[in-house]
Amino acid sequence: MRVRLMAQSDLNETAEIHQLAFVRQKQSYEWLVCNFNAFPRVLCFVAEENNKIIGYILWTQKSGFRPEVVMEIEQLAVAPIHQGKGIGRCLILNSLPLVKEKLAENDSVLKHVFVTTRADNHAQELYRSTLGAEVEATITNLYSADEILMIARDVS
Repeated sequence: MRVRLMAQSDLNETAEIHQLAFVRQKQSYEWLVCNFNAFPRVLCFVAEENNKIIGYILWTQKSGFRPEVVMEIEQLAVAPIHQGKGIGRCLILNSLPLVKEKLAENDSVLKHVFVTTRADNHAQELYRSTLGAEVEATITNLYSADEILMIARDVS
């Protein structure tokens, strides 16, 4: 498996994964195009195996371009047939150095990473074990249920 920057030619396959992973959301292709076009504020990466996109991750730079950057893992998704195989973990761990490289091109460093997810999402453990993220707050009834805010501090 290889993790790399998303290319425009990846958008259709990535949109299919988005649609399967986030069933309450709509307009998957348009959502991903908007994020893809927000580069370098949004850094989009895909996991590829045998020339097939099997997952993606969106990292979003928050609150302007700064010397010390707070990034949000805005979205992480793996094709259902590839879930449970460590692809999400690989996406985080293999894209993180690439994120840091892109930030360094702007003379910036990564300070913190935050992520929000449903309170009942087992991905909390993934963010805790890969980044050291801890739950900082619970936001009741935000999207489809309670949402938690997790922060991994001093990820430099």
